[in-house]
Amino acid sequence: MDKAEGIFVAGHRGLAGSALVRKLEAEGFTNLLKRDRSQLDLMNEGAVADFFSRERPAIVLFAAARVGGIKANNDLPVEFLLDNLRMQNNVICAAHEAGTRKFLFLGSSCIYPKHAPQPIPESALLTGPLEPTNEPYAIAKIAGIKLCQAYVREHGANFISVMPTNLYGPNDNFDLLSSHALPALLRKAHEAKTANARHLTVWGSGTPRREFLHVDDLASACLFLLENYDSPEIINVGWGEDISIHELAELICEVVGFRGEISWDREKPDGTPRKLLDVSKLRGLGWSPRITLRDGIARTYEWFLTQPAL
Repeated sequence: MDKAEGIFVAGHRGLAGSALVRKLEAEGFTNLLKRDRSQLDLMNEGAVADFFSRERPAIVLFAAARVGGIKANNDLPVEFLLDNLRMQNNVICAAHEAGTRKFLFLGSSCIYPKHAPQPIPESALLTGPLEPTNEPYAIAKIAGIKLCQAYVREHGANFISVMPTNLYGPNDNFDLLSSHALPALLRKAHEAKTANARHLTVWGSGTPRREFLHVDDLASACLFLLENYDSPEIINVGWGEDISIHELAELICEVVGFRGEISWDREKPDGTPRKLLDVSKLRGLGWSPRITLRDGIARTYEWFLTQPAL
């Protein structure tokens, strides 16, 4: 990759997008095109087309999305489906029209069926029903994958689709009403510690198992794939190990320093019973993650403590 060619990171202020920017800047890429929502509304088809026509980025990393946890997905299914479809359709189509050399579409492990084989291979896509609590978001991401593949098939585009496992790290969403499990647990543990509380209540039974990847490892994987992967077939990015939500809560409490008891609100939904990605395809290409879960949580908590607005 030419470190001077234009690279557009869509969603550069989000969890994944900000990590991609950090990685690219650290590697010496000097022509990063960054636009926040006030400068470029990705749901505005005309504005997106004008931006691509004017800037003509050689590489596009699509990390923009409306994301959230179980509650947010349940409460706003229309928004999660339509907003994500609009953003990705506009950017994918405009990138093709502008002659983008390579496009990386960032998907999600929620594209896979609720009861997919574990660990989940890329071939599990569209082999069964989705998890209902995040179905709208998953359907939008699947549509994005299929649109990228359609451009490859019809126009010979070099569009790749990357499926990360559950991500966490700096710039995550810590809002208890819309965040994912790990940042929500970290904030709850911090607030319980600060309040000298005796108990911490966590949603669900604690039995579901999840895999977590620090977002800086994702950024490393994406840069690796930009340089080493050109297939339209989706590719998983993860750690290759999972942990129960119960174990995760205990680990977060240990890192944060909360020493009270953890109780479980079993009336709240658990979501998918288990979600562990098969990452043998990516490891076979020569990439593997470096940031362990304990170290990653500690780094994230250190960042969290520097944010006065949280």
